[in-house]
Amino acid sequence: MNFSQFNASAGLVKIKRFRSGGVLGALLVAAALIMPALSVAAGLPDFTDLIEKNSPAVVKINTINKVSNNLRRQELPPNMPDIFRDFFQERSSPERKSQAIGSGFIISQDGYILTNNHVVDGADEIQVRLNDRQEFAAEVVGVDRRSDLALLKVDAEDLPSVEFARSDDLRVGEWVVAIGSPFGLDYSASAGIVSAIGRSIPTERGEDYVPFIQTDVAINPGNSGGPLFNLKGEVVGINSQIYTRSGGSIGLSFAIPVSVALEVVDQLKDKGRVERGWLGVYIQDVDKDLAKSLGLSKPQGALIAQVEENSPADKAGMKPGDVVIKLNGRSIVDASDLPHTVGLIKPGTTAAGTLIRNGQRREVSVKVDVRPGDEDRASAQADQDRLGLEVVEIEERIKDNWRLPGGVMVRTVLPETPAERAGLQPGDVLVQLGYQVINNLSDYDQVLAKLPSNTPVALRFFRRGRSIFRTIELD
Repeated sequence: MNFSQFNASAGLVKIKRFRSGGVLGALLVAAALIMPALSVAAGLPDFTDLIEKNSPAVVKINTINKVSNNLRRQELPPNMPDIFRDFFQERSSPERKSQAIGSGFIISQDGYILTNNHVVDGADEIQVRLNDRQEFAAEVVGVDRRSDLALLKVDAEDLPSVEFARSDDLRVGEWVVAIGSPFGLDYSASAGIVSAIGRSIPTERGEDYVPFIQTDVAINPGNSGGPLFNLKGEVVGINSQIYTRSGGSIGLSFAIPVSVALEVVDQLKDKGRVERGWLGVYIQDVDKDLAKSLGLSKPQGALIAQVEENSPADKAGMKPGDVVIKLNGRSIVDASDLPHTVGLIKPGTTAAGTLIRNGQRREVSVKVDVRPGDEDRASAQADQDRLGLEVVEIEERIKDNWRLPGGVMVRTVLPETPAERAGLQPGDVLVQLGYQVINNLSDYDQVLAKLPSNTPVALRFFRRGRSIFRTIELD
């Protein structure tokens, strides 16, 4: 049989006869083809009002990073003939500019804008453009590298703004919409569903504080920092990452949930930085065999592998081998759920927890502390990044084992920084900068604030108990 044509419009089906067969057969075939399509179409949401209402609050962010190509002139022997000097001495070239594009959205009418930290990181100039073509220069209020969020401010009033969802009640399969500027294509909208929630994606530093929302929304370079909306038109996430092999969308995108974003915004507005809760434990997942050996009915929770001395967990009586299954009212299903939960607890808060020890349930009360290195050091915060280091107080056991009077321990070395060029590594203990001895964080901050730029400075540190001298030079 050969079907020539059918046309569905306004619920009417027009059918031309088969070359062989009756009208009844044609009707049955047409119904089989059309009804599933009509059923699916009837269930699709209409995004037009949502996009029209919220697009004015979405911004395009252009950043400019000025890169200087000035090179130092090489020191040459004084007796070298002038004719040869030009071959050896390096010339300086003009300053060049690199540009990047991202997205963001206005969160209040007085000009606060939320975006990703990686969109504005290292930028010398930040330009914000609205969909009505207004443009503003933006200043950075504060950034949080651990959650990859940045809060900006423009000098304007009565701006359109978004509404936040007030709870993380997203469900897998729920429709969501993204608006942003992929590849610089302004105010593009794309839609999809929530594929998973609570995804754990550790950073390059091994930190895991964000329970990402996974979606199949088409997110591409330039969407970073843009909003993810639910069908109510509320922001439920901030588009942050994609998994890709080609550089474009393959249906795996990740957004920072609203609960994390709101906490970060409040702290950045208040003090320009973010402090997170800290327990002081090293954890791992529980597999089937571990669950059986630990007296668990099923694999669940976060198994404590190590407890740091004098940490909140240590003071609360937590021990290696304990399995945390609940904290601060949240169930801990996987090990990654614990840092997600702890990171949202305000330092100084006493949280109730449930753990399994030797097959028995135990209730504990732990006073969550601030993560080391996040203490109030606002006066030295800008100087801390001059070397590209994140440092913390040295542990007493390391002092004793290496017989050190003091020092500060390197927790993180940022890439392409003076510290990385000097060869510093996490775990190194700094004991001297220039001619100054470093005994604690206070010494480090004071010495770092006075270090000159473009001058090699002696640096002494210990690595696995061995003393090493290097030079470090600030740009």
